[in-house]
Amino acid sequence: MTDLLPEREQTVRQVRRLLDRVRRQGGTGRLLHLALTEQAERRQIIAEFNAARDAEYAEVLERLPALREELARERERGRATYAEVEESEADLERFRSWMAKIAARDYFAAPAGAPARAAVEDAAADLAAFERAALAADTATAPAGEETA
Repeated sequence: MTDLLPEREQTVRQVRRLLDRVRRQGGTGRLLHLALTEQAERRQIIAEFNAARDAEYAEVLERLPALREELARERERGRATYAEVEESEADLERFRSWMAKIAARDYFAAPAGAPARAAVEDAAADLAAFERAALAADTATAPAGEETA
């Protein structure tokens, strides 16, 4: 049997906090445990959850190429610098954080999750190559006898 919201410790804790907040503000609420006995209904609910997560993953996949294109443009311009690396690292971290938030709601392993995770890791590999190019460029431009950090 699959739960609508699997009874994961973090999920239960968040629901209980929400219920506590609602009650402190004068409202009422309950944590209900459901069993979906109709398999067609269960499949439909899972499909709805997966469709919602797939839409979120699709947005990641739609926006991620801009990061990789920016790295390519900077390489072409000869501007592989640590300032660009740091900026791109911050962008990549935002994608990873976004993916973690989606994954926390991805109870049923939505199909677009794997391609989105792979795309983020491809971008990370591209950034690592860009960082190596920045190091090489920095080393090449350092005055003789001067070490670079």
